[in-house]
Amino acid sequence: MTTHPTIAIAQMNPDGSLPIPAPAPAPASAAATDTSEMEQRLEALQARADALQEVLDKPLSAILAEHERAQETAAAWDAFGAMWMLSQRAMRRVAMDLAAQLGVSEEEVVQRALAHARNVLNVEDEDLGGTVAPAQLAHIARHKPFLRKQFR
Repeated sequence: MTTHPTIAIAQMNPDGSLPIPAPAPAPASAAATDTSEMEQRLEALQARADALQEVLDKPLSAILAEHERAQETAAAWDAFGAMWMLSQRAMRRVAMDLAAQLGVSEEEVVQRALAHARNVLNVEDEDLGGTVAPAQLAHIARHKPFLRKQFR
């Protein structure tokens, strides 16, 4: 807790000089708080330094191999995302073509799709008639707060 200094009107000394005020002593609890905060900061900095040292202790070949594996993983996820997006666009086109043949508007198709998505997010064990695998449901469950914002 920070206290604000009070203003005191200084009385002149008999010789006309102004007295030099003595610094106010800091409360003991503030000093203890500052000490504990400093210890926590020191521990956090030591942990960061240890983590950095752990990286620096590795041979450069190991660091580069980890980096290469990370790049390969990112590229695989990027390719998977492209495949997923393409398949979703193709399925959307099929759904719209079939809906047009049945006289169902695009708005109705979108509303039905959103209703199904909301059911998966809000109804326990909803798997869209078995079309969503248990592993996929678990993946969706991990991201429910984000997905619920998207499918309002």
